[in-house]
Amino acid sequence: MTFDLRTIYAMTAVACVVLGMLQCAAYFTGRFERWLAWWSASNFLVGIGSFLISLRSIAPDSMTVQFGNVLTVAGCVLLPASMRIFVGRTVSLLYCSLIIAVLGIPFVTIFSAHDASLQRIAYGSAVYCLLDLAVAREAHRLGREEKLYSAELAVGLFVLTAMLYASRSTMAMTGLLGDGNLFNGGDAVHAWVALSAMVFLTLRSMVIMLMAGERASARLRAAAYCDALTGVLNRGGLVQSFAELSPKPLAVLLIDIDHFKQLNDAHGHAMGDEVLRAFASSAANALDDGDLIARHGGDEFVIVLKERSLEQAVAIAEHIRLAFVTSLRRLGDRLSVLPTLSIGAAAESAGPVDLEALLHKADQALYARKRQGRNGVDAFREDVLAA
Repeated sequence: MTFDLRTIYAMTAVACVVLGMLQCAAYFTGRFERWLAWWSASNFLVGIGSFLISLRSIAPDSMTVQFGNVLTVAGCVLLPASMRIFVGRTVSLLYCSLIIAVLGIPFVTIFSAHDASLQRIAYGSAVYCLLDLAVAREAHRLGREEKLYSAELAVGLFVLTAMLYASRSTMAMTGLLGDGNLFNGGDAVHAWVALSAMVFLTLRSMVIMLMAGERASARLRAAAYCDALTGVLNRGGLVQSFAELSPKPLAVLLIDIDHFKQLNDAHGHAMGDEVLRAFASSAANALDDGDLIARHGGDEFVIVLKERSLEQAVAIAEHIRLAFVTSLRRLGDRLSVLPTLSIGAAAESAGPVDLEALLHKADQALYARKRQGRNGVDAFREDVLAA
């Protein structure tokens, strides 16, 4: 089947402009951050640039060759910029403008001649390849940091389009895209490449919206299962995460911050909040991947240790207690009431483990510690209880 390359360019222009309009409308709902405005602008610029290129030999070269290609480059530069904003990194508009100017200058100087289509295609495709790889790199970083499946899907799509542009650049340099007349009838190879690029351009615009949806869902889940003050799990998050653990030996630490009410009375809730965050940070640094830490309520925390014996749990609890003391030193002399930690530890060597039963045992050990003067670690032992 033979495709009309000019029609494909025009179809690409329409597709990009429509996508840009949809993304612009979505942005103005207020539900998305400014990265979507940049992505929308990218689609608009690529769409207008593609439309101008489709007017080759109909409109003046200054519009179809120079201006059309510069707009397309500008749109492609905004893609990695948009992804950087999505990831949460800063982007300078001045820096983007400088990149656009540097990459666009060859289209109005070196490759501006009417019959230099193959050179423009080779150069432009190489530029678009590198920009798509930059987007893929940012998407990969996002997928790794936020565990977004759709981000890895975006990586795959942008790597594929980068490979497509690299192939297009190579074919232009080796003369496989015709004789240099961009819209030469019957140039099926170039038409197939352009059609494939149009399909991928549409798909990856859809994937970016999928990424936004997945991230929003993840944030809602975090809001539902995480404590807003300390960033650790809340009760619901603890129950949910505990249910996902494999039925292996587990240990639980039930931790209470001593003298916390007196601290709040003496220094106010702002200082109390700072102490809670200090504890959560120092405790989290003492844990391994897969361990759980949750705020159980007020000044009480729960830590679930995977595949730890009771003796190991007690050692970790002691380490956390000392780390908390160290973390309070940065508050200097501001504390007239010095909080300490009372910790109860319990363990179950055979699964499945009932969380509530294990917490009850840890609670008994915790109150045994409080009766003995606080600021220490006690372990629940069945043999001691029986005696």
